Amino acid sequence: MINLSIDFKEVFLKDLDWSLVVEIAIRTVIMFVFVLIFLRSSGKKGVRQLSIFEVAIIIALGSAAGDPMLNSESAILPSLLVFLVILVIYRIITFLASKNQRIENLLEGKPIYIIEDGMFTLQEEGDANFAQDEFFAEMRVQSIEHLGQVRTAVLESNGQVSFLFYSPEETKPGMPIYPKPFSAKSKTIATSGLYACTHCAKVADLFKSSQCERCHKNEWVCAINTPRNA
Repeated sequence: MINLSIDFKEVFLKDLDWSLVVEIAIRTVIMFVFVLIFLRSSGKKGVRQLSIFEVAIIIALGSAAGDPMLNSESAILPSLLVFLVILVIYRIITFLASKNQRIENLLEGKPIYIIEDGMFTLQEEGDANFAQDEFFAEMRVQSIEHLGQVRTAVLESNGQVSFLFYSPEETKPGMPIYPKPFSAKSKTIATSGLYACTHCAKVADLFKSSQCERCHKNEWVCAINTPRNA
């Protein structure tokens, strides 16, 4: 018969004594303060402003701060030295990036056009990291109902998306992005009308099943033409 008895004191405390608890708390506060000081020194105001390079810096900081927080045998001063070296490297690289566009593009990445003239462009550029559902959610937050309301959308290097909209008078039929109308997509055209390709968002007047002239896919959803409520 299996013995299911568990010594929770052994699981959660092990050989931990209260003096070590106090030491861990003090170490954690010290390292956390230095992480905050470093982030303030970087000049960034929020997480969404961080590039991939800066996220890598944060991971390195976490690694340097972790051991002194938990391990009583790890001194704090060497970790602070690591912090200082990382900060110097960060400042040098960001200075070089400000002087050289190639270095900046390598570290920060380049803005990517996602939508132009109400149609996706990202698939044409071959970026496999594009998540359509995630982008749809981003657009819905901006009160966008379909792609015909969007003139241009640019994925910035910090992960934010910038939008330029058509005026209500310029709005054209586009691919719906809300779950219910988009879920009605099909490879079969039942009735003639305006349909949007679910892969590239090109709108075509169809009366039967057909391949998209732009991306050569064969999945369609009824296009809609409602103006955007700003």
